[in-house]
Amino acid sequence: VGLVYMFNLIVGTGALTMPKAFATAGWLVSLVLLMFLGFMSYMTTTFVVEAMAAANAQLRWKRMEKRKDDEDEDSSSGVSDSDVLLQDGYERAETRPILSVQRRGSPNIFEITERVEMGQMASMFFNKVGVNLFYFCIIIYLYGDLAIYAAAVPVSLMQVTCSATGNHSCSVGGGTKYNDTDKCWGPIRRIDAYRLYLAAFTLLLGPFTFFNVQKTKYLQIMTSLMRWIAFILMIILALIRISRGQAEGHPSMAHLSGIRNLFGVCVYSFMCQHSLPSLITPISKKKHVNKLVLLDYILILAFYSLLSFTAIYCFRNDTLMDMYTLNFTNCEIINIAFIRYFLGLFPVFTISTNFPIIAVTLRNNWKTLFHREGGTYPWVVDRIVFPAITLIPPVLVAFCTHDLESLVGITGAYAGNGIQYLIPAFLAYCSRKDTQLVFGSGTVNKHLSPFRHIFWIVFVLIWGFSCFVFVTANIVLSESKL
Repeated sequence: VGLVYMFNLIVGTGALTMPKAFATAGWLVSLVLLMFLGFMSYMTTTFVVEAMAAANAQLRWKRMEKRKDDEDEDSSSGVSDSDVLLQDGYERAETRPILSVQRRGSPNIFEITERVEMGQMASMFFNKVGVNLFYFCIIIYLYGDLAIYAAAVPVSLMQVTCSATGNHSCSVGGGTKYNDTDKCWGPIRRIDAYRLYLAAFTLLLGPFTFFNVQKTKYLQIMTSLMRWIAFILMIILALIRISRGQAEGHPSMAHLSGIRNLFGVCVYSFMCQHSLPSLITPISKKKHVNKLVLLDYILILAFYSLLSFTAIYCFRNDTLMDMYTLNFTNCEIINIAFIRYFLGLFPVFTISTNFPIIAVTLRNNWKTLFHREGGTYPWVVDRIVFPAITLIPPVLVAFCTHDLESLVGITGAYAGNGIQYLIPAFLAYCSRKDTQLVFGSGTVNKHLSPFRHIFWIVFVLIWGFSCFVFVTANIVLSESKL
């Protein structure tokens, strides 16, 4: 179940922008980069699992030390032995994780039984500067996520509703390239329709940022089901079109200019490191967790390749939309109106359920970053200022641009790079140093990453920093050409 959740978490919005990025960069370059970035993402996932085990060991050790101090105090204060034994037995049963209570015997100190979030791990293993940089990275990533979501929903609504009016009924993907200044309904242009939908989206979902919202089980099941139906439908429809000889795509082998966006899209599409504590901790038997996660990554890699290759051979490069689902709102591709509207509006349903959750997560991260021990925020700051600084920037970004491929590319290439490569590598390095300091150099973490040599950590860090330089240089060069 944990691995199914991981699959659902990774295969999200990023996958919908991947076909366009594949077409722009060329199929061979795209496949090689996708496989390499999948491998890198798997490696850093094992680093996070290792850091979680080290964090659990630290917490368990602190509790044992505290218990020992309490026992010493009790024995020196003249409390009877039977009272101490009773108290100690009760305390152990209450504070020891459930799994280790059930197993009896001596549990391994590195057993992952307690959920330790990435922020908590950062505060355990990093210094103050490191903790602030971690929160900065998470906040930038979540802002990017919200901007992508805030743009994706109005774009889908604009494409579906503007194309279904006038003479353009259901011809979104039929080779017709629309400009933002083209008419939508009467005097209203397409860009005006987009901004109207963005305003409606903000008014409907924005208020959730000011309250607490929780993801319900049924919403999760419904969203996952819709996602699977949509992805399978797109692959099958593209395969049918290719098998009938109606394929229009002639993708090139390599286009180096498209690598920047493809890199960002791929990093964004493999993102799961920030949610690993919630996914891995409930799994009861963690002996083969790394092998099972590897299986998950291989399946995701195959799925992404299948989706992207069917897309680039089915559609011409210039007709592939930023949001791949919109290619299927054309009558020539599918003449069943329900399927056309289901795929066209698919991002609207799934993204709308995630937007409030990510907004609340971002708001809480802002609160944690500025929190001082024992201090509380005034009501206005807590209920108005924090939600406002969470909601306004991504909506402004979405108002200025609806270029989803670039939004996903930049979010993945910068903040995604930090969360997926740099933070896990530093967590693995610092947690190893801490473990040796506390437990001695001979102690072996049972969840030690298969990439245990220091070379791999150095390799990930060099790769992460060089990616920052490469992407920045690419943006500067392309801007100077313009």
